[in-house]
Amino acid sequence: MEDQIKAEFIKSDFTLDQEDEILKKCLTFCINYKLTPSDLVSSWEIYYLNRQLNEPVVRDVEMEGFLQHLQNEQKEAINSKEEPGLHIYSSNDVDMILNGEDVDIEETVLHTPISKSQNRYSDSFDSTPQTNGNVPSSGKPTKLITPFGRRTDKFVVKFSIENMPNTENVKKEDENENQDDDDIIRRVKPGKRCSLVVHGSGPEIDCRFMYDRIADRFNALENRILKHATELVSSGQYEEPVDPTVSSEKSIFTVGMICCDGEGHLNEKSTLLQSSAEHSGGQRVRVELHNVSQYSIFPGQVVGIAGHNPSGHCFIASKMIDSIPLSAAADEDLHPAKKPALDPESLSIGLAIPQPELSVIIASGPFTTIDNLLFEPLKELLAYANRKLPQLLILLGPFIDSEHPEIKKGNVDRTFDDIFQFEILRRLQDYAEYMGSHARVVLVPSVRDANHDFVFPQPPFDIHPPDLKHQITSLTNPGMLEANQVKIGCCSVDILKHLSGEETSRFPKDGTSRDRMSRLANHILGQRSFYPLYPPAESVPLDFSLAPEALNISLIPDILILPSDLKYFVKVLSLGEGEPPVKCICVNPGRLSKGEGGGTFVELNYYGSPDTSNASIIGI
Repeated sequence: MEDQIKAEFIKSDFTLDQEDEILKKCLTFCINYKLTPSDLVSSWEIYYLNRQLNEPVVRDVEMEGFLQHLQNEQKEAINSKEEPGLHIYSSNDVDMILNGEDVDIEETVLHTPISKSQNRYSDSFDSTPQTNGNVPSSGKPTKLITPFGRRTDKFVVKFSIENMPNTENVKKEDENENQDDDDIIRRVKPGKRCSLVVHGSGPEIDCRFMYDRIADRFNALENRILKHATELVSSGQYEEPVDPTVSSEKSIFTVGMICCDGEGHLNEKSTLLQSSAEHSGGQRVRVELHNVSQYSIFPGQVVGIAGHNPSGHCFIASKMIDSIPLSAAADEDLHPAKKPALDPESLSIGLAIPQPELSVIIASGPFTTIDNLLFEPLKELLAYANRKLPQLLILLGPFIDSEHPEIKKGNVDRTFDDIFQFEILRRLQDYAEYMGSHARVVLVPSVRDANHDFVFPQPPFDIHPPDLKHQITSLTNPGMLEANQVKIGCCSVDILKHLSGEETSRFPKDGTSRDRMSRLANHILGQRSFYPLYPPAESVPLDFSLAPEALNISLIPDILILPSDLKYFVKVLSLGEGEPPVKCICVNPGRLSKGEGGGTFVELNYYGSPDTSNASIIGI
């Protein structure tokens, strides 16, 4: 058999460094794991590629790592057959036994029970086995203590808005605490199912991208300028825009897009205005802003400007309008028959009894810490949702983060799709099945998802969970949905961080300016675009040929979700100068995991309007 093993290595163009030692070990591998010489060499080729070894030489120092690779393959084969109670022991298990550690599943520390009630839920729900290339895993959780597992502050409220007592949730918690331990079959009482409707249109699954042309970009920007001009004029507050490049001592009104005259950061001296091709042939003119008392501008922003151009080379602004009046931007709600309903039965019920109330938990990836692929933060979040019983769970990517060290290095022995299916979808399916038919889960992809299309706007995930298609669904990125008549807008691209790096502003010295995060979030709604910045950040693969209308915000959402690396927040935004102003809850849930520790998520209970709603930012 050693000769056969050697022949297979030579056949695959590998040479043996210490031939006798290597062949003895390989023979032992074949006997212990019931492998043929051909299967053994095939496994070596996978190990060789994953480790990115430089030379086609089989060295004795690699045998220990190769053994670990074979053990992982055996575990995955067993797990795929789902044989209950079967566990393959590895050297890691032996180490734990020698160290006096008990590997009993009842004492695992991979979850974090807080109370007796939480422990009951966690035991019944957190049963999915864990696998990872560098961390021992099996059908039984091991007593592995990660930095995330050693954290001390768990589920701490870091910020909250309490506009209304949450009596319903308090009642639910009391009921759950008083349930008997022998109630094993059903621990969660059925809740009230929410309706779910998707608004707008976006890229479709398996769409073609990377085909945008200069003409596509020009048309998209031109249409934005013309749309803003039309809505400003239709509001009745402004006159028809004219060409700002023509010299005139007369005060005029014009509409155009803010541009920078170079590649550096936009400032007061480098501001240009590009008007529409219809009004000025798309020409640009320098803008002087010293007469404007306050402004907040960034490249790509479409504004209305009043002023004059005495020389024809510089437009001296006296007033700037950076948002569309609400009177000209009424919500473009579609007729219910034209809305792509995900659940016709629940939709009809929701419309029959209008109740704009919603309980929702919002979290944004990454969903695992940088030191492993155990997805412990996601497990903890689902266990928390399992106790709180939200009507809607919104998860925004990245799910399989392309920036994760193990993903970037390629130190994984499964495809990205397999990791997504096993670590993400399988957990969510278990959650939905355990919670019952009233639970709804919405997934929003990210351009950082290694298992999804690298394009923005982004199509939804191609997921079709059996028997759960009305409970687990995916939106486009960005996307709009309506749950219990509460309109929700989502965008997983970090537009707040990108705007923060490009915006320049001036405000009166009396300190009347609003806080910066509210100002940046208001730009999103004022521009009616999920990504009004142009040119986009280098990390954003913006494709105008795909679905430029997918970036448009056709209706003002009640809840706007903008996950960002900037500090988490929940703010009530006020739009418009009229009475009463339109209000919107803007949420940055932060990241569920940060480095080797936990991050934050948001629990929100909406009662009729943003002013009568509760929201909490919770550290996991």
